[in-house]
Amino acid sequence: MPTYEYKCEKCGKEFEEFQSMTAEAKANCPECGAEAKRMISLNTGIIFKGKGFYVNDYKGKNSASSSTGDTTPTKSC
Repeated sequence: MPTYEYKCEKCGKEFEEFQSMTAEAKANCPECGAEAKRMISLNTGIIFKGKGFYVNDYKGKNSASSSTGDTTPTKSC
């Protein structure tokens, strides 16, 4: 579930809520109980799992031609 950031309209407290993506953008302040507005967050969480990532995980444009050893361009008619 994603974490959403909220800010209370009454006291100004900022807090986070774990909500499903389909849930309404609605939360109450944990301090005063007033309605809070969801803020637009620019932070995204990236989780890398596994043993590691290598240079060959994302092949570049030239990877196909370098594996065959042919560096001459081909012409199409």
